[in-house]
Amino acid sequence: MCEVPVLPTPTFHHLHLNSVDPDAAIDFYTRQFASTSRTTWNGEPALDCGEGTLILFSKVESAPETDPQRTALWHFGWHVPDSRASLERYRQRREVKIHPLYTSDEGDHVEISSETWPGKEGVLGLTREQIREARAGGVEPTRRGGFSYMEGPDNALVEYSGNQPKERFNHVHMWQEHPFCAQLWYRLHLNAPSMPGRESATPLTDKNCQVPRGADRTWPSLTREGMYRSPRAAVMFSNVALMWYPKQDERTLVSTRGHLIDHIGLGVVDLDAWVSKLRSEDVPIVEGPYALGDTHAVMIEGPGREALELVELR
Repeated sequence: MCEVPVLPTPTFHHLHLNSVDPDAAIDFYTRQFASTSRTTWNGEPALDCGEGTLILFSKVESAPETDPQRTALWHFGWHVPDSRASLERYRQRREVKIHPLYTSDEGDHVEISSETWPGKEGVLGLTREQIREARAGGVEPTRRGGFSYMEGPDNALVEYSGNQPKERFNHVHMWQEHPFCAQLWYRLHLNAPSMPGRESATPLTDKNCQVPRGADRTWPSLTREGMYRSPRAAVMFSNVALMWYPKQDERTLVSTRGHLIDHIGLGVVDLDAWVSKLRSEDVPIVEGPYALGDTHAVMIEGPGREALELVELR
């Protein structure tokens, strides 16, 4: 019996946003991130993020839904060479709103993570007990690099982090009830490699991927009550990471369609082969295949009800 060849991992093609004013949104991003530029794709205005990555827009008449914990798609962001220098620039720009990072549930906050206690063992935050230990031990902030958040057009949540070799669009951060199950799904169905450092300690199967959410919230956090950061997982498409934290509340995630971040686009070479593979694996195909400009695409749904558009590259 002939073995069926493994299809190559899709590339990260685009992030698709709904916006009341796409032109203004593109202008905002090009002002804040020098590595981006205005372009068009499929006859519509778009943001070129370099290295084949685009942000596409659909114009909508009213502000899209932006509850940051309602869908699987939480925020997106860039690596920057010096996040503290970027913060200083953004502080001088009236159009940029910096989000506070809370360092306790009492309301204390900073504007960048490197102004508070560093995380431990790769986790980007500390629990209450770890914060007490850091205080007692006289641990000081690093005041180098770190991550920070701004409010983008249409109330988008945008992260920038450094210090990195160059500025580039680098991740989409997501929620999932079981992050390792999401990682397994993307590996099995879309042939996505795990991000180094974000793998399970044991080989993943559908029987062991449901790792319980960690009991303790951590800070810094965009919410005063802190956030759960364990377990965490990630996969890579091109040089863009899809990262997961466990969802923060008990609500069931809803479809991303029609929300601010509508879907993720992935580039494939042979769409027919991918459709055949996905159908054989009972992956939900919610639309298509359909014509998309001078190419074709199909819309599928991921494990957290995130919409994923596979676009045939020509």
